[in-house]
Amino acid sequence: MPNAPSFLQRLLGRSDPREGLAPLYRAIVDEGRRPHWYLDGAVPDTIDGRFDMIVAILAQVLIRLEQQGAAQDSAWLTELFVDDMDGQLRQEGIGDVVVGKHVGRMMSALGGRISAYRAALTGGADLGEALRRNLYRGAAVPEQAVAHVEGALRERWVRLGCLSRDALLAGDIG
Repeated sequence: MPNAPSFLQRLLGRSDPREGLAPLYRAIVDEGRRPHWYLDGAVPDTIDGRFDMIVAILAQVLIRLEQQGAAQDSAWLTELFVDDMDGQLRQEGIGDVVVGKHVGRMMSALGGRISAYRAALTGGADLGEALRRNLYRGAAVPEQAVAHVEGALRERWVRLGCLSRDALLAGDIG
């Protein structure tokens, strides 16, 4: 039970500081599950496709938190993601022996995508290309589908730029 407070936290009455980021994490996952990504955006409606979509939104939020100097919040949000992915893998029947390897690959994917999406959103790199490589994993996708996802992510990025840290932590992702 990765989210369970430790014995010392319970004994001393301290709560898990990640609990404050639960509304934000839920908002990210809820957004990543919205049907338009899969219908209009042609993101594969598979376990991998849903992971990739959630990671695209999570990456934007983590980049925004980084811009706000909220390194600890970013770390806790990433821990919530890891705990969730660990639980999802176990629910899919992945055994204890290999869960760590899968989570390690997921974290590597998250790190790479943060770099790719940061370069596209703040550095002038091609977001469409980053999406084709990371979200669609190189599969042939209609241009209008890529344009839909790119447009929606760019709109979210602009809205994220208008939000305070407190609004983000409350689960407002634009």
